[in-house]
Amino acid sequence: MEAFYGILIPFLGTTLGAACVFFMKKSLSDRVQRSLTGFAAGVMVAASVWSLLIPAIEQAKSMGGTPVLPAVIGFWAGILFLLMLDRLIPHLHAKSQQAEGPQSKLQRTTMMVLAVALHNIPEGMAVGVVYADYLSGSAQMTAAGALALSLGIAIQNFPEGAIISLPLRAEGMSKGRAFGGGVLSGIVEPIGAVLTILAARLIIPALPYLLSFAAGAMLYVVVEELIPEMSQGSHSNIGTVFFAVGFSVMMVLDVALG
Repeated sequence: MEAFYGILIPFLGTTLGAACVFFMKKSLSDRVQRSLTGFAAGVMVAASVWSLLIPAIEQAKSMGGTPVLPAVIGFWAGILFLLMLDRLIPHLHAKSQQAEGPQSKLQRTTMMVLAVALHNIPEGMAVGVVYADYLSGSAQMTAAGALALSLGIAIQNFPEGAIISLPLRAEGMSKGRAFGGGVLSGIVEPIGAVLTILAARLIIPALPYLLSFAAGAMLYVVVEELIPEMSQGSHSNIGTVFFAVGFSVMMVLDVALG
């Protein structure tokens, strides 16, 4: 049951964020969106290091192999996997660069949902991997440590849900449908987590690779998607400050609960 609840916590964060559309009439201002994006990036970077890469190295060391090799291989596999997805799925920053083009409202809506869903793929995998590690009885992963990652991702999923639902509402979509779009963008997380757990339980020796794979995928999303979004235009220092805030929050969660 701990794993079940842990898997659902990040999805709950997305859902609560999407529910903001019922209480707010206007879309997010540029400064607020930049702040939330920077915060999400900081959380993901800290989670990649403390919740994924360090446990991957410790897990490999306990198995008697070369500690850093699985981490490097898995990390690059995650980077290359997201690079491949980057070629297949349109992103929000690509949409913003082509905002004046002849795109239909449906195409723009699909782009927005797919972009955040892409963010959520490595996050769901990350949650699945740490709970698979915990369920395997590993000494390197405790229930509190796995919960720390789930809470950290849920915290940064809250603004993600709002970033989806509020712009959809601003484009004329009903509040119910805008909320549904935000929820839909996060549904891949619990699905990805369950599939990762099922696969990982069959191949426990691959856990160091899977942990670092999720780290590489998450860091790719940060560098490719979040950092450009928080740094463009004026007042880019706002995104940087909130990146530090998000990083600090996740670091404290990991140290306190891990």
